[in-house]
Amino acid sequence: MILQERGLSVTIQKLDPYINVDPGTLNPYEHGECYVTEDGAETDLDLGHYERFLGRPTSQANNVTTGRIYQFVINKERRGDYLGKTVQIIPHITDEIKRRIMLLGQKNKFDVVLTEIGGTVGDMESLPYIEAVRQIKFELGATNTLFVHLTLVPYLSATGELKTKPTQHSVKVLLENGIQPDILVLRAEKHLNRDIRKKVALFCNVDYDAVIESVDVSTIYEVPLLMQKEKLDEIAIRKLGLNDTKTPDLGPWTEVVNRLKNPEKKIQIGLVGKYVELADSYKSIMESLSHAGATYKCEVKINCIHSEDITMDSTSELLGEQDGIIVAPGFGDRGVEGKILACNYARTENIPFLGICLGMQCAVIEFARSVLGYPKAHSTEMYHKTPHPIIDLMEEQKGISEKGGTMRLGAYPCVIKEGTKVHEAYNKKFIKERHRHRYEFNNDYLKEYEKNGFIASGINPDSKLVEIMEMKDHPWFVGVQFHPEYSSTVMKPHPLFIHFVKASMDISAAKPEMQAKKV
Repeated sequence: MILQERGLSVTIQKLDPYINVDPGTLNPYEHGECYVTEDGAETDLDLGHYERFLGRPTSQANNVTTGRIYQFVINKERRGDYLGKTVQIIPHITDEIKRRIMLLGQKNKFDVVLTEIGGTVGDMESLPYIEAVRQIKFELGATNTLFVHLTLVPYLSATGELKTKPTQHSVKVLLENGIQPDILVLRAEKHLNRDIRKKVALFCNVDYDAVIESVDVSTIYEVPLLMQKEKLDEIAIRKLGLNDTKTPDLGPWTEVVNRLKNPEKKIQIGLVGKYVELADSYKSIMESLSHAGATYKCEVKINCIHSEDITMDSTSELLGEQDGIIVAPGFGDRGVEGKILACNYARTENIPFLGICLGMQCAVIEFARSVLGYPKAHSTEMYHKTPHPIIDLMEEQKGISEKGGTMRLGAYPCVIKEGTKVHEAYNKKFIKERHRHRYEFNNDYLKEYEKNGFIASGINPDSKLVEIMEMKDHPWFVGVQFHPEYSSTVMKPHPLFIHFVKASMDISAAKPEMQAKKV
């Protein structure tokens, strides 16, 4: 991000050592959220961070997995592309890794490609990647490549000291694989003194000024400011020979950080999901709320609520103190009835509501049961024999049996109905948002919904699929089939999250008056 502010064109790439082709079939408990790019790639959640910091879209090429590399090489072997040669990790796997790294920069003509290798140095799975980047430095030369090694400096509270031995061992393992780090970034709970930096520089064979401190901060968005203070960007451009750059202006970024660190208001948002034990399962939603909160200098306290805990008896207790409710996306029938109850509570108690993907589907199912008089209404994903399939499998999905990469993925257009709350939020008629789903609202029921005040405020112009549903007589009740959280960035928060947070702030401000009236 700092290099981008210096006028360079920059992108970031993630190399993941696991053998899954992509994270699309991974359980969120395994790997956190599956992020979706505009071109329909299911990728590692780190790409979401990359987009939030850079404000630029990533693509299929920005995430590479061992599974994808091996699949590509094996397919070439099956076609006979290697002319009968023995296919090996070196050179065939490493050559493909190098090709993917180089192609990203060449195709888009980036000045800098920052490639992150996942895992830990010494992992067996990471060895082909380590060897590939070693070869790249040999082929391109020292002035065109730079190795930045991130290590942990643990703090022992019993003795009150920071220990550098893990860093020394980590660098030693890298050296055994032929890589000498140019820069060391040391993660630590406490600040590093001069003696520690000198010790690390001496024993790791790194310049003193290239030993960079990365101390714990209250918000991840403060990290670039600290990295600039440590002169990480100056060291990088000097070592890469990119000295002809402008002075970075991080003033706007600093303002956002100040808003996050010094809020003037506070609201509580109930995030209803079924993977809430692992916060990374809903990372983009949480970050989007943070971005929107900063717009109003408002701290957004997120209360993660497990949908399986929501019952008729516990609904008021779990949701009663929330200023807004988000029902999160997901798959499968576990916890769905709890999500439906949360939708009912938000609708009947006039609490601002945002339903995302499955969250939107639960909202329309609840409305069918409670208002339209269809008590057995459901999604055919959960109950394929339902007499009222309010949510049904998309027509183009009916012949698909494979799981990975086969959903409706990527950015699709949507036309917004004027005079609606979402039109007020976006302030435009045509939008494009990212999707990840197989099931859709059943248009056979649409007229009945709109007749009863639950309208389709966003429609796909090509397929006529419902993309957005909103309640007319409600402070703010919106369900979206897409994932707005994938498009929210630090400098450009998503309009739906901005308006949802504002509606929740209004409800929070009105609570004392409402309580007084009750008394």
